Amino acid sequence: MKGPYRESRTRAILKTVSWRILATFTTTLLVWLFTHEVGLAAAVGGLEAISKLVLYYAHERAWDHVQLGRREASPAVLWFTGLSGSGKSTIAEEVYAQLKRRGLKTERLDGDTIRSIFPQTGFTRDARDAHIRRVGYLASKLEEHGIFVVASFVSPYQDSRDFVRGLCNNFVEIHVSTPLEECERRDVKGLYARARRGEIQNFTGVNDPYESPTNPEVTVDTTTVGVDEAAANVLSYMQLRS
Repeated sequence: MKGPYRESRTRAILKTVSWRILATFTTTLLVWLFTHEVGLAAAVGGLEAISKLVLYYAHERAWDHVQLGRREASPAVLWFTGLSGSGKSTIAEEVYAQLKRRGLKTERLDGDTIRSIFPQTGFTRDARDAHIRRVGYLASKLEEHGIFVVASFVSPYQDSRDFVRGLCNNFVEIHVSTPLEECERRDVKGLYARARRGEIQNFTGVNDPYESPTNPEVTVDTTTVGVDEAAANVLSYMQLRS
C-alpha cells in the first residue's frame, strides 16, 4: 500500500487540464460516431471546450460574490515550543507556507531571528521570561488585527507560555516533543556538547530546565513523524477547531 501524500498545486492543475482534454475528446468522438463528419466533430469539440472554460470562469466569479456557506477564518497564534534541535522551526516554516498558500494573512516569528535583531537579550530565567512576554504581546496584537501568527521559540517555562496564552484570543500550543537525546544527536553546531563542557550557561536541557507543556493542543515527536505529517497534524487541528 502506498503511503499518504500531499496534493501539490501542480498535480491539481495537471489533473484538471487532463480531465478537460479527456472530456472534450469524448464529446468530439461521440459527434463523429453519430455524424461521421470530422469537421463537424472538431468544431463541436472546440466549441464545447471554449464554452466550458468561459462558463467555469463566470461561475467561479459569481460565487465570489455569494456569502452563503462562507466563513471568515479566525486568526490564531500558533506557538511552537520545544528543545533546540527538536524541529519546531522547520515545522513552523511549513505551516507558515501552507497558510500563506491558502491566502491567509500570516506573520512568522522565530527565536533566532528576533535574537539576531536584539542580540543583547540574555538567557537567564528573568531575561527569557521578559523576552517571551514581549514577543507574546506582539503576537497578540497581530492576532487582534486579523493576522495568523506562527511563532517558534524554545520558551522553556510554563508560566511564560501561560502568560502569552492569556494575552491571545486563540492560542494554539504545539509541543514539539522530540527527546533530548535525539536533539543532541542532530546538533551540527555542537551547542549541547559545549553546554555539557560548561562553555555555555543557561542552555535549555543541559544546565537550564525545560518545562514541558502540561496540556498542549498539539504534540509532535519528529522521531516518529516527518515535517509534512507534522504540519498536516497542526492544520487538521485548526480545521477541527474552527
